[in-house]
Amino acid sequence: MTKGNMSGAHVMAQALKRHGVEVIFGQAIPAALFLAAPHYGIRQIGYRTENAGAVMADAYARISHKVPVVTAQNGPAATLLVAGLAEAYKASIPIVAIVQDVARPFADKNAFQELDHLDLFKGVAKWIRRVADVDRIEDYVDMAFAAAASGRPGPAVLIAPIDMFLDTAKTAETARTASLGTFPLDRTAPDPERLTEAAKLLAEAERPLIIAGGGVHVSGAADALADLQERFGLPVATTVMGKGAVDERHPLSVGIVGYFMAERSRSKHLRDLVTEADVVLLIGNRTNQNGTDSWQLYPKGARYIHLDVDGQEIGRNYEALRLVGDAKLGIEALSAALENQDLAKLKNARSALEQAIAIGLAQGRKDAEAVEASDASPIRPERLMRDLDTLLTANDIVVSDASYSSIWIGNHLTARKPGMRFLTPRGLAGLGWGLPYAIGAKCARPEAKVFALVGDGGFAHVWAELETARRMGLHVVVAVLNNSILGYEKHAEKVLFNEYSDACDFSPVDHAQIARGAGCQGVRVERAEDFLPALETAFAAEKTTVLDVITDERAYPPISMFNDNSALQY
Repeated sequence: MTKGNMSGAHVMAQALKRHGVEVIFGQAIPAALFLAAPHYGIRQIGYRTENAGAVMADAYARISHKVPVVTAQNGPAATLLVAGLAEAYKASIPIVAIVQDVARPFADKNAFQELDHLDLFKGVAKWIRRVADVDRIEDYVDMAFAAAASGRPGPAVLIAPIDMFLDTAKTAETARTASLGTFPLDRTAPDPERLTEAAKLLAEAERPLIIAGGGVHVSGAADALADLQERFGLPVATTVMGKGAVDERHPLSVGIVGYFMAERSRSKHLRDLVTEADVVLLIGNRTNQNGTDSWQLYPKGARYIHLDVDGQEIGRNYEALRLVGDAKLGIEALSAALENQDLAKLKNARSALEQAIAIGLAQGRKDAEAVEASDASPIRPERLMRDLDTLLTANDIVVSDASYSSIWIGNHLTARKPGMRFLTPRGLAGLGWGLPYAIGAKCARPEAKVFALVGDGGFAHVWAELETARRMGLHVVVAVLNNSILGYEKHAEKVLFNEYSDACDFSPVDHAQIARGAGCQGVRVERAEDFLPALETAFAAEKTTVLDVITDERAYPPISMFNDNSALQY
């Protein structure tokens, strides 16, 4: 088929294929595009709800480093993309969303499900355009991918009228060959003079510290960071989204720092490494509220160096030496600059630093030992995480929902290599991300084991996607922490008000039965000793498995706001 007799749907599908698109997350709309896509080797991943579809696309991007495509019908379906795109926007994850619009002759006539989509997506996308000419489809597809993948990555939204997919395109004078579907699309390095200044600050520091954020993963900079850590003896802490940026078994790995360094946290006894640092290197780190413990954790008198692809993030909360550029290129250039410095101070401090980190981490593990080994019923989530950690390998993928789930995996699981992936929705921390994250991650790496930890509150948002996992052959393991409460909300209300609202308590739900009803495996776990064998069986199964684990509603992670508050001893 030549372009001269191609429909708009075929032109778009061909353009997507040129950018390396292998799957499209979408339901039935735009139907013409999905009928054309298989002719170009593009598979449809048919979600049940648009909000979950956007989340699947997000996870696919994080794991594959390919720009994903998600689609939606105009009107209410389009509105359901907003939450997923908002998370991706805040977390710097590229997505191209293709939203069908009403037919061009019907515009502004109150056509069925007509909505101003240009305004709808303004707060959650880098780039929003409407293509209304079949001969401009390739122009706009190229612009969408370039916008999504370049600079600070993020969502791009392309709005396309339904009737344009049926128009016939003219023959192009030259065939396009540009492929813009991987990210980072254009890597830029920081100013060499500032790199030299940063290297000098680090080499002369008494107590330097690196705090790596999710930007390390977006850039694919984990190996470069691990080399910087090992070669120059620099301690590395991470944010929740940065977990896995370095091997947490390395003697200079501090673990996660931020708002959950309270009692029973692995890194509680290393708080002084942060608060007393004199030079702090931030890499791909938004210095947000949770990561800084409400901006109280990071030292007030330290010198800051901030490496980030987005110059507006640098200095947002901590005045810093500006290293604007890609994390991978920036780290590599900083390493080269450090080679020209006198490194005696860093070398001399290394042994004592490694010892201090080892002692602090050992004490943190000892503090949590009782709950991690607990045989109590209802079950402690810490026990589940200990058992899971014994099965994980460096190539496995762990995802979680927001709220407590993110903190359980962040605090109790171990990153076993630089670049190991723990996907958490910390851009905006909305509920309902866990299961669709797992499906999107499995789509990106079908050979990997994918485990999702979710609370019963968040899982209720997306039960329907169990059928998606089954139908699409994307088998994942989901553990539901079933405590019949909205945990974070109930505990926060008790700490703040010493009472809580009725909506925090749920009626009992059998999630294992829901899974079986969707054609998946469902296993109810009521005793701590039953979880590990059930998990082993689930990982070996050839179908999606839900482990419905009855957990203690009084269990809460080591959040500094709570810190064993007496109101939670109920």
